[in-house]
Amino acid sequence: MNVLIDSHCHLDAAEFDPDRATVIARARAAGVQAQVVPAVTAASWPKLRDVCQQAPGLYPAYGLHPMFLAEHQPGHLQALAGWVERERPCAIGECGLDFFIDGLDAQAQQHYFTGQLALAREHDLPVIVHARRAVDAVIAAISRVGGLRGVVHSFSGSPEQAAQLHKRGFLLGLGGPVTYERAQRLQRLVRQMPLEQLLLETDAPDQPDAGIRGQRNEPARLADIATHIARLRGIETEALARATTENARRLFGLPAA
Repeated sequence: MNVLIDSHCHLDAAEFDPDRATVIARARAAGVQAQVVPAVTAASWPKLRDVCQQAPGLYPAYGLHPMFLAEHQPGHLQALAGWVERERPCAIGECGLDFFIDGLDAQAQQHYFTGQLALAREHDLPVIVHARRAVDAVIAAISRVGGLRGVVHSFSGSPEQAAQLHKRGFLLGLGGPVTYERAQRLQRLVRQMPLEQLLLETDAPDQPDAGIRGQRNEPARLADIATHIARLRGIETEALARATTENARRLFGLPAA
């Protein structure tokens, strides 16, 4: 069985409250040895920490997601700094920019994003970045702060943007969206991008793959995503699993099996 790492799974989400232990067990049975669990708001940090203590192989990241801008307060950046010092997460995130949703103040988003990038640099931690219709702005912010590494999750940008991110030490997280027939542009990127830049993710409970369209996603589906991406690249699933698992371990500082 292939050893996989889900580099982005919201296992603390309320959708998993009724059967979280079973979801974790199914993931382990499917070869998902570890999951990185990013936060979205300051209020979610305590529950996320508790969830990650329920089983081995669950690694928390703490941050302030741009889609939840209305829930963020100026003091949350300072609170995040203290939380990171105490809890020693594997990453800062989920953070980033979202220029898709109307009404999300771009300047406020930049404030929280830049603050989290600076915190990641200070603590030598990777960042988990959300970039929806904002990849160029994300690249600009990363370049301004400097000295960073991380992953742009659910990447949907161009090959040129992917190359710019690679030069800056950033990997790309890919999951369910690449399995849909209509995702031709994304599939071309998957075929061409360097294997050392690729991370696998589910973004569960969101972004289900084509095999469970419209249903709740969960980390066990990472095995199907790995098979699909390996087929796109023309390599064995075992080789893809081995490479992406090593990529995730190296980026997040996760222990070997």
